[in-house]
Amino acid sequence: MTRAVRLEDVTFAYGDQPAVKDVSLTIQEGDFLGLVGPNGSGKTTLLHLMLGLHTPDSGSIELFGQPVDEFDAGERIGYVSQQATNRGGTMPVTVREVVTMGRFPHAGHARLTAADHEIVDDALETVGIPHLTERRINQLSGGQRQRAYIARALASEADLLALDEPTVGVDAQSRDAFYRLLDSLNESGITIILIEHDIGVVTDRADHVACINTELYHHGDTESFVESDALTEAYGATGQVVHHHH
Repeated sequence: MTRAVRLEDVTFAYGDQPAVKDVSLTIQEGDFLGLVGPNGSGKTTLLHLMLGLHTPDSGSIELFGQPVDEFDAGERIGYVSQQATNRGGTMPVTVREVVTMGRFPHAGHARLTAADHEIVDDALETVGIPHLTERRINQLSGGQRQRAYIARALASEADLLALDEPTVGVDAQSRDAFYRLLDSLNESGITIILIEHDIGVVTDRADHVACINTELYHHGDTESFVESDALTEAYGATGQVVHHHH
């Protein structure tokens, strides 16, 4: 199997405050990884390290077999931050314009072709928002906005989607539909890394779970996570996995 992400003994601190300590894990292409841990546990920092947005103090990181600091195929990565949901509606651009941005790395300095625009149309269709193409991004609900950013990643033909609490502020019905979309994208072969505070959602959707609180308490298949004590150890209290049946 091909590795999408590989970390070996990765440590990172903000000044004197350690955020990630001695973390080693491998994510295979096609995995759906749920990244869980209490607030302030280092989840977002770990995700940023995986994507090359932070440089580790020690250890090594690879993206698709390349050292992350040498990885130059950014179009293969689709990253949607929590901030994109909360504040991402400030840009005075249309949904189509946002999604079309995903084609820019492929076009370079050339004009977009009819094939590029067809890929944009397909991405909008896949995420279920073709009727919103001319709406401004700042007129969308949180759930609709997330779909627009997912479509942008699909238009770039991303192989990996990294999502940081993508359903914050999204209503329950839209959230269920959003996770069904993620299931479908993962089934099509896209690797997904999901930070989600709802443990039940993670155990219902992800096939692998990494549980962190500065240190890595568990990384393995979802069943082994549910059967382990990682939740209790990482959260410092007795934890219980609640499943959601959709």
